[in-house]
Amino acid sequence: MTLVDQWITWLPALSPGLSVSLGLTGLCLLFGMPLGLLLALAIESPLTLLRVPALVVVEVGRGAPALVLLYLLYFGLPEGGITLPAFATAVISLSWTTGAYSSELFRSGLASVPRGQREAAATAGLQGWNGFRYIVLPQAIRISTPPLASLAVTIFQTSSLAFVIAVPELMSKAYALGSITFEYLSVFLLTSVLYGSITLIALAFVRLGERRLNRYL
Repeated sequence: MTLVDQWITWLPALSPGLSVSLGLTGLCLLFGMPLGLLLALAIESPLTLLRVPALVVVEVGRGAPALVLLYLLYFGLPEGGITLPAFATAVISLSWTTGAYSSELFRSGLASVPRGQREAAATAGLQGWNGFRYIVLPQAIRISTPPLASLAVTIFQTSSLAFVIAVPELMSKAYALGSITFEYLSVFLLTSVLYGSITLIALAFVRLGERRLNRYL
């Protein structure tokens, strides 16, 4: 049996894991991106009660590796009487990582909006929150979109770490298949091809989005 024939035979066994990886990534982005925006706004706030806790959340999320956060929540919380399913733990920990990194991207986007835009909003009668919501925030999000899309690709790759807490994602299925067939090299090579294919497709969309956004910036 050729390598290609093996891969075709193994794909049905790996497909459920790929679906879990994509679902996990989607949930992490669904929760993590809004969290990042909220953290960015809190850090920019003049209120210390908002700024300091947000800074702590961001610095811990960026400073601690995603693997450490997974272990912290999955093995550490039970000592405090809180036990979470493996999938929920992966979603929470990777959403934390997503929120921490995306907050910096949102802050960069906010800082990139020309000051004249704020002044123009005030001149048009859009002051305070209204000016920020209708003028500044949409531009900041548009500026932040390309790096946020690249972060989404990184989070998809990082989802493979959920294997260590027994989430049945792609790496977990690949390891189980390798344990059965003892063809670890071929199995993990196929797994890398699947990860790489999804990544390349996503990056192609990111590049396309960047070119379209650049026409309006």
